[in-house]
Amino acid sequence: MVGDEREADDEMLRDILRKQREAVLAVVEGLDESDWHRSVVPTGWTPAGMIEHLGGAEWHWFQGVVAGKQPELPGDLAEDQPPYDPLTVVFTADEPSTEVIAFYRDQCAQSDAVLATTPLSAQPLGKHGPFEPPNVRWVVLHMIEETARHAGHLDIARELLDGTTRLGGR
Repeated sequence: MVGDEREADDEMLRDILRKQREAVLAVVEGLDESDWHRSVVPTGWTPAGMIEHLGGAEWHWFQGVVAGKQPELPGDLAEDQPPYDPLTVVFTADEPSTEVIAFYRDQCAQSDAVLATTPLSAQPLGKHGPFEPPNVRWVVLHMIEETARHAGHLDIARELLDGTTRLGGR
């Protein structure tokens, strides 16, 4: 692919990512605040925690990996805290739904700002641990997959929490 065709494909990828983000928010829209913090799965994650996780993933992949920013750690973080292990972390959050959704929207907007100034063919400035993504396009595809997977998780949780189905425009 060259020129206009590549640009059209890149815009299509950005649009698919936006639609997946919208689906995530549509699935949790109107969810009762108590259900927002209730788990219905054996691993214990909550809708609030899953949305907060997705916001963190947006920051990590676009600001951290693509733009090369270093995270600012909270001042109360213990030096001897074990490293983050995504296989053992339970995604929960105590903040109200409005704050978690605002955080997610803000992270998505910041991701979009990075993408607006970075060609998808560019080499990311940061890494994911020792892994170096081949280009920004790979990161966008990964975030489409990550967001879609968790939208499905949220969809199932919503049905189990209050019986609501067919949300998210999919």
